[in-house]
Amino acid sequence: MKTIDYIIIYVVIAILFGTAAGYAIRKYLAEAKIASAEKAAAAIVEEAKKDAEAKKREALLEAKEEAHRLRHEVERENRERRNELQRLERRLLQKEEALDRKAETIERRETILHRQEEAVQRLREELEELNQKQLSELERISCLSTEEAKAILLRNVEEEIKHEAAMLIKQVETEAKEEAEKRAREIITHAIQHCAADYVAEATVSVVNLPNDEMKGRIIGREGRNIRALETMTGVDIIIDDTPEAVILSCFDPIRREIARIALEKLIIDGRIHPARIEETVEKAKRELEQRIREEGERAIFEVGIHSLHPELIRLLGKLRYRTSYGQNVLKHSVEVAFLTGAMAAELGLDVQLAKRAGLLHDIGKAVDFEVEGPHVELGVELAKKYREASEVIHAIEAHHGDVEPRSIYAGLVQAADAISAARPGARRETLEAYIKRLEKLESIADSFAGVEKSYAIQAGREIRILVKPDKIDDAMAVRLARDIVKKIEKEMEYPGQIKVVVIRETRAVEYAK
Repeated sequence: MKTIDYIIIYVVIAILFGTAAGYAIRKYLAEAKIASAEKAAAAIVEEAKKDAEAKKREALLEAKEEAHRLRHEVERENRERRNELQRLERRLLQKEEALDRKAETIERRETILHRQEEAVQRLREELEELNQKQLSELERISCLSTEEAKAILLRNVEEEIKHEAAMLIKQVETEAKEEAEKRAREIITHAIQHCAADYVAEATVSVVNLPNDEMKGRIIGREGRNIRALETMTGVDIIIDDTPEAVILSCFDPIRREIARIALEKLIIDGRIHPARIEETVEKAKRELEQRIREEGERAIFEVGIHSLHPELIRLLGKLRYRTSYGQNVLKHSVEVAFLTGAMAAELGLDVQLAKRAGLLHDIGKAVDFEVEGPHVELGVELAKKYREASEVIHAIEAHHGDVEPRSIYAGLVQAADAISAARPGARRETLEAYIKRLEKLESIADSFAGVEKSYAIQAGREIRILVKPDKIDDAMAVRLARDIVKKIEKEMEYPGQIKVVVIRETRAVEYAK
């Protein structure tokens, strides 16, 4: 036990001794490092001091050199400024001397001018005195006061100026008229050159081709009942002569003639020709023609390039395809007038669409003038107002025959285009128009009697067939009606030869088996 204690004591003593020795050694080493560091720091500080002294000396040298350089520059600038100031002083002295000389010259001139003004004033006074003496002498000689002389002089000058002004105005008007006529001719020529509308030479007959001559007998029917039924229902004169494989339809009304042609062609194709079938086919032909009329109207507005036209106006335009004026097809004439009006409006920088619209519709009244009483101009104006056309279009329709004075340039253009279209060589035939008007007058006389249902002028106006209402006209009244119509025709019309009046009274009883 004691041995262990000794060992422990020895170990503790050894540990303490080792600790003290380690401490002493570390202290010695630390002090050695500190001393070495202090020496290095002292050496660095000494080196830094030497560098600082060297830099200080260099900075002082540079500062001295810069100061020396700046001093030289300042001295140079001062010398230049002194030189500039001396030059400016010399220039100022020279200018002052020049100004002094000018001032002396001006003073001398002012003195001279003052003397001259005094001389001029004396001369003016002398002239005024002489003028007054001359005026007094002139008044004494002419026996006129100054005011009276001025009035006479002004009046003479005024008359002379008026005369020159009148001559100038006349010259300007003449030149303006010549230029306007030249320009108008150019515009019209240009419009005509750009319009190439074809003319349709209307006739009063149509030819229907037959597959063979045997068909003629079937068209005539037993005892002529088929041909009579067809003539009665269409109002067309059917001429069957020795012409091979052809039948001629004669009627002054193109619409009735076209209905008869369509119906006859359908009957020939169908082969069943009898009165009942004829009546049915004629009704179908009327509906088909109505469709064609609408298509013709649509084709016309498409050709001209006009849109948003009322459907009824389109239909009336189509009817103009079957209407003639002095032998000229009215629809073709209207299309041509629309083109001419549009071309002239384009040359003048106006609304081309509005001009074409007015030209196309200017004769729209002719589509109904054979149905409604009144001139076609008034009827056209009423139709345009009814379907809300523009005021310029309405006025152009109203003025295109000169019934009213044109108030717009569009009306003048329509007048010119209408005259151009009508005046072309071969465009119109007066005799045909007079002939058609005579036939229309013949039918209108027959239609004016009460109880008349339909009337048809046939045989080139040598015969008129009148269909009466059987419930209002009996057999005895039919004879009297024919006589009354003859008297009215003789009284109101002029015609070559004689006119046959045929009154037809037909009673039908129709029942349906159910």
